[in-house]
Formats: sequence, structure tokens, C-alpha cells
Amino acid sequence: MNHIAVTTWSLEQTSPADLLPAAAPEGDVRIVRSEVPSPEFSRFLYTAVGGDIRWTDRLGWTYAQWQEHLQRPGSETWVAYDRGTPAGFAELTPGDDGVVEIEYFGLIPAFRGRRIGGHLLCQATARAWDLADRWPGLAETKRVWLHTCSQDGEFAMDNYLRRGFRLFDTKVEEEPEVPAPGPWPGAFPA
Repeated sequence: MNHIAVTTWSLEQTSPADLLPAAAPEGDVRIVRSEVPSPEFSRFLYTAVGGDIRWTDRLGWTYAQWQEHLQRPGSETWVAYDRGTPAGFAELTPGDDGVVEIEYFGLIPAFRGRRIGGHLLCQATARAWDLADRWPGLAETKRVWLHTCSQDGEFAMDNYLRRGFRLFDTKVEEEPEVPAPGPWPGAFPA
């Protein structure tokens, strides 16, 4: 099996004041919290967004694993809709000591490059900063972080930097070169 070098960048905000606003995209774009944990819907979002950029770590998860992950206190999934159609999502995962990770974030390929991502990231990050206000027992958020890699979408890093995230770590690792699974063959532009 061939291997490729994959660079992973970790970025953070350490204050709510770090968040820089994004212009709202044109049209009827809404950001809505998915309030009912749904393994089917979350798996759909994961495969639709990550299929062309080689998200594979959750493909083997069972229904029970998805359900357990989605039912953790403070975990939230926020979905961007363009005229009623899911366009992308952000998954917030609180950790110990007031640290919230934007564990997954992205747009379905047909919706990339239309300013929806900046709007979604701004809303999700703002929500990460106030999770403790809505989830009793969570520590007040002191840090919001995320990571992206050299296989992610072409607009990802620029979006994070424009929203006020700062780089705090870079790693390069050799990984097996796997084909992009996509939700099904031919589902995204070549």
C-alpha cells in the first residue's frame, strides 16, 4: 500500500473576543441545532461532507457507537441548511476543564465556496463559547480548538484563520493512501 505525507494543523481560540464575524451568505441559509441525537442523520452528514476528503475513521462505527457519541453531555451538532437542504455541519465536543473541540466541520461539496462555511463556523464557535450556559455541569469554556489537514477542502484553513483561530501545532505523518470513499461512486466532482 502506498503512503502519503499528511500535514495536520491544530488551531485554537482562547477567548470569545478572538472570534471574528463572517458575513451571512446570500439566500435562505439557516444554522439549526440537531436536537434529537440521530445516528442515521449524523452518519449521513459525516459521509456526505467527508466522502471526497477521505474521512474514514467513523465509517466502521456501529449504530450503538454513534448513539453513545451523540448522547454525551454537551455534545451538539449544528447543521447549515440552504433552502431546506443540508449543506454542512459542525460537531461540538466538550472536554475536561472548559475545552471544547469542534471535532468535525465541513460542507457537502456542492455547497463549498459560497460563504456558507464562514457563517456556519462563526455560529458554531460562538455556541462553543457558551456551552456551559446551556449544559449544567459543564465547566465554563476557556478554549475552543479544531484541527484540519492537508487533505481537507481547499477553503478550510483560510476560513479558520479568518474567524480568528490561531495555529498552535503542526504535525506531519505518513498515512496509508486510501481512495476517497464518497457516499457512492461519482457523487462528488472529480
